[in-house]
Amino acid sequence: MSEVIKNRYEFTVLFEVKNGNPNGDPDAGNMPRIDPETGYGIVTDVCLKRKIRNYIETVKEDCTGYRIYIKDGVPLERSDREAFTYLGVSDEKEAQSRKEEIDVKIRDFMCKNFFDIRTFGAVMTTFVKAKLNCGQVRGPVQIGFARSVDRVVQQEIAITRVVATTEKDAAKKETEMGRKYIIPYALYRVDGYISSNLAKKTTGFSEDDLELFWNAVINMFEHEHSAARGNMAVRDLIVFKHDSEFGNCPAYKLFETVSVSRKDESNPPRSFNDYIVTIEEKAIPAGVELIRKI
Repeated sequence: MSEVIKNRYEFTVLFEVKNGNPNGDPDAGNMPRIDPETGYGIVTDVCLKRKIRNYIETVKEDCTGYRIYIKDGVPLERSDREAFTYLGVSDEKEAQSRKEEIDVKIRDFMCKNFFDIRTFGAVMTTFVKAKLNCGQVRGPVQIGFARSVDRVVQQEIAITRVVATTEKDAAKKETEMGRKYIIPYALYRVDGYISSNLAKKTTGFSEDDLELFWNAVINMFEHEHSAARGNMAVRDLIVFKHDSEFGNCPAYKLFETVSVSRKDESNPPRSFNDYIVTIEEKAIPAGVELIRKI
């Protein structure tokens, strides 16, 4: 594995949805998430990180150093106990008694083996219960909620099926009715942060990990297509690379250099080409490099 990253980064991702539900809200009948006060669409950080994890799992196929900790069908405790086995610890009680000896070793084992812990960090309940400091790992990569550039319109679409569900239903009717929710079109923006200081001190997030992460962001929807989500794609990845570990300016100043506007305010947007992405490069301070990944 390559050396740990030495530069701080900020990044902005623009992604779109066409005739789909990018992130359903289980508290609202799985309707697309919106800010109820403004009408802007929302996609949670949890949703986006799930896509990134799935991409890593797809391309790396659980190879050494690139396993996924938060994985469908695998209890977290099972993965936690691999660290106990590696260090010859039988249970939480023994772990607590050997706390000073094994705390850092457990953290290093989990970070070395699981890409998502090395990247995003994790809360590992087994170790928390054992009162080990390694139970909570703060990752160097942090992503916020995505927000749509414009207000979104939620549409409820009635659908039919030509076959009944049960024999009893078949005696009464020939078809079934259902509903699905879509957003005709929306462009979302999400900002993120990468701390080389946390990578150095805690997880060991490396230059190779960083390149893999960029690829995962760019392709996070490419292996996640479904009828429910419609057409989703990452359309732009704008990266700000500082020439130092702690950075050369506040993150918000860099994010403010990126603006997205509509070409025609009189018509609702229906494609990425309806927008203009502008970066005020003169406002980017010395010591920060602008990189367009797409």
